[in-house]
Amino acid sequence: MPFPGRIVCLTEEPTEVLYALGEQDRIVGISRFTVRPPQAREEKPRVSAFTSADIERILALEPDLAIGFSDIQADIARDLIKAGVEVWISNHRTVDGILGYVRRLGAMVGAAEAADAYAEGLTRHLDEIRRAARTLPRRPRVYFEEWDDPMISGIGWVSELIRIAGGDDIFPEKASAALATDRIVTDPDEVVRRSPDIILASWCGKKFQPDRLTARPGWDAIPAVRHRQIHEIDAAIILQPGPAALTDGLDTIHRIVSTWAKGC
Repeated sequence: MPFPGRIVCLTEEPTEVLYALGEQDRIVGISRFTVRPPQAREEKPRVSAFTSADIERILALEPDLAIGFSDIQADIARDLIKAGVEVWISNHRTVDGILGYVRRLGAMVGAAEAADAYAEGLTRHLDEIRRAARTLPRRPRVYFEEWDDPMISGIGWVSELIRIAGGDDIFPEKASAALATDRIVTDPDEVVRRSPDIILASWCGKKFQPDRLTARPGWDAIPAVRHRQIHEIDAAIILQPGPAALTDGLDTIHRIVSTWAKGC
């Protein structure tokens, strides 16, 4: 077979893309965090988390390719490579990177044409939201919190999506950092000083507790807190560097931004 026929997806985004391309029959194992598409959880065995995996179970599936994301999965990749499994670890962290990922993955399974069409559709959606955002009467300052202790601001593609949706990330200088440790907000007062109009929170799969956020000393002075512009976004549609972020994630941010801008 010229293309991989038995694929283990160590994160959600390759599963979402392969289903979208009609190549789901190649998938033999998925991440337990997979929620898109819903049928994947019913059809495919769950063999990994993000930082760990059941290597023996994966090997029993006899994959000819395992697909993961980021250096955080380096240990999993090492163990699979030592066992003779071919591994592709992507490390994209931008909107363009997500689009490129879709095209590369499609080419790897012999579905380059379908992947190009899919990526073009995603690009059109991005452009539609950009055009809609340009009509808004005002752009809000936005703080995105990916984790609460320590406080971690939004990763690259999240910051870009905020901008595309019509807002301005208050920590754009941190967004380009690949490591979460480089996006730590060491001084909570800095958020107060940057005065966000909207706070978006997605605590990486942990339940968001808005009362803990608003109780931080001095945060009652933040416009977003005063005007109750604090919104949770499901991690599954914003913190996975795949199509969901460019569709449901972006749409959710744009609705929040648009409602705020038109209500001013």
